[in-house]
Amino acid sequence: MPLQNRVTPFGEIVAAPGRGLLMGNRGILHDADRTIVRDSQVRRWIACRLEFRGRHRRVMAPGTWTELFFLDEATALAAGHRPCAECRHADYRRFQTAWQLGVPGAAGETARANTMDVVLHAERRVRPWVKRTHVAAFSSLPDGTYVALDGQAWLVHGDRRLAWSADGYHHRAPRPVGGDVTVLTPPSIVAVLRAGYQAEVHPSAAG
Repeated sequence: MPLQNRVTPFGEIVAAPGRGLLMGNRGILHDADRTIVRDSQVRRWIACRLEFRGRHRRVMAPGTWTELFFLDEATALAAGHRPCAECRHADYRRFQTAWQLGVPGAAGETARANTMDVVLHAERRVRPWVKRTHVAAFSSLPDGTYVALDGQAWLVHGDRRLAWSADGYHHRAPRPVGGDVTVLTPPSIVAVLRAGYQAEVHPSAAG
């Protein structure tokens, strides 16, 4: 029976087999029975490598932070997580640079982790368990952005949109050339992607 520790682009925490490409941390979310009891505990939501310096953890051990898992980095970004500054330092620095270039008001300022986390935390949720979304023109969205259409999360990928599933992208459709769409990826992260940050996507995206 899979644990409830996979995160969707809608920010939901669901039970699904497999781990995906990245692991996430937003504090202690589970109880002694390994049941999810809260949406988040901290505003530092990070996305980490699955392996780093030989460290080993028992998943969802009592009293320790909850290991969350993402299909890929684009999914983690849609949920509001940023790269970890320790285990993904190079990605974190690229994210910082793109933040300074792309996020309104950030030019010329150092994009410190706490500064980014304050902005992102306001963009993630309307209230606990309720994701904050925004509307934008489909044509304005960079690759790596997630949108919602008819209850399905879609990844913007070149001239196509790819339907998210827990084990990969198995359905694709043409990307609309006009019209507005509900965007799942927080606005500041969309700006980071537009400024040149390239999110890692699951290998099935190339299928």
